[in-house]
Amino acid sequence: MKDAFGAPQSLLVLGGTSEIALATARRLIALRTRRVWLAGRPSPALESAAAELRGRGAEVRTVEFDALDPASHEAVLGKVFAEGDVDVALMAFGVLGDQARDEEEPMAAVRVAQTNYTGAVSAGLVCAGALQAQGHGSLVVLSSVAGERARRADFIYGSSKAGLDAFAQGLGDALEGTGVQVLVVRPGFVRTRATAGRPEQPLATGPEEVAEAIVTGLRRRSETVWVPGSLRVVMAALRHLPRPLFRRLPV
Repeated sequence: MKDAFGAPQSLLVLGGTSEIALATARRLIALRTRRVWLAGRPSPALESAAAELRGRGAEVRTVEFDALDPASHEAVLGKVFAEGDVDVALMAFGVLGDQARDEEEPMAAVRVAQTNYTGAVSAGLVCAGALQAQGHGSLVVLSSVAGERARRADFIYGSSKAGLDAFAQGLGDALEGTGVQVLVVRPGFVRTRATAGRPEQPLATGPEEVAEAIVTGLRRRSETVWVPGSLRVVMAALRHLPRPLFRRLPV
């Protein structure tokens, strides 16, 4: 449960090496979060992330989690929820893929879709069910503005995020009145290891800005946050631009 100051005491991160997720965890730990589960594939990076958060005063455990193995999600995540209430579950896993390669190798494109959408549907439903059973909590879903309208440059990744975004919105509607909040986060270009070497897009941000927006959205019990906020207006315009014009934009 949240403490007397309204801050979450426990956090489950799916995608435990995500720079955005770890930036969010640091902020929440500074606000009194004391128990953290980092779920991801076993790796030195996952253990390093856990050690760093322990150094900030949190009790941190790592959990083996694979987005591409939906059959394992109920058992793996069920063990986490069996250990005690989870105030916030943050779904931060995903892959960008390589558009040019993925167009040539359909199975590579399928892997992007399975990770970003199928894996998220499975994990999201498991977490939502557990949060509903405990009667409270927040599910944070890291989406993307790329899902707002498919671009030639990344339509495979964008389509997977479009599906995820629609799923998360519908899940939020289904959970209305249960005490469970679903927060959809739509960042634009974020400077991370995953985007290193890619051309930077306008209104780019970093993990810390996204983390700040997530924490604010949780406090306000928002349903959707854009990062930066100005992207809401930009995407509203781009969403309704005629396709012949949209194709000619340098986006």
